[in-house]
Amino acid sequence: MGEHTAPLFPQEVLDEYAALGVDLPALFSAGHLGERMGVTIVEAAADRVVGTMPVEGNTQPYGLLHGGASAVLAETLGSIGSMLHGGAAKLAVGVDLNCTHHRGVREGLVTGVATPVHRGRSTATYEIVISDEQDRRVCTARLTCLLRDVPRPEAR
Repeated sequence: MGEHTAPLFPQEVLDEYAALGVDLPALFSAGHLGERMGVTIVEAAADRVVGTMPVEGNTQPYGLLHGGASAVLAETLGSIGSMLHGGAAKLAVGVDLNCTHHRGVREGLVTGVATPVHRGRSTATYEIVISDEQDRRVCTARLTCLLRDVPRPEAR
């Protein structure tokens, strides 16, 4: 479904994860669900995450972009921002997602931009604005993620 390109990460972030043996672009792909829906991560940093998703294949019975599809895009982008804020020692787990749908979209590509509202030690909250190709707001979402310590391997 969408063209999959490698997201753009700041070099210092790539270096931090590479030192841990983690391929950051692969880790922050949209995952199986996002791939099925055609989500493409275009840009990713703790202060701004951008992604796109086609309307085609993600519609409800009336032919409009499904609200759940917007929620998937929003949670994907906000989660990536939260993980980048938390760094390699933290795991971001979504605990609250709120979406307000402003207008219907029948075709084309939607673009989501996630920006931080709050970045703390234990939680991160992002606002995600999803717009159509005419730059009209389709959905406004807010995602809060709990930042948990990455589990340490058991000592043997």
